Amino acid sequence: MATPVPAAGFAGLKPGDCWCLCAARWKEAFDAGKAPKVRLMGTHEATLEIVPLDLLKKYAIDLS
Repeated sequence: MATPVPAAGFAGLKPGDCWCLCAARWKEAFDAGKAPKVRLMGTHEATLEIVPLDLLKKYAIDLS
């Protein structure tokens, strides 16, 4: 969960919240064993330059 920053009006993240994460940071989190789930349909195609589609699919929450 992200730390709250009241001065900026940010109450922090809680389970179930969504947020934007750049592909390079997602890959960094994956390499550290901490990759979050992704909304594949909301992921920009340029992400595929950094993260293979098969890997993203393993973390997708919006595939049936």
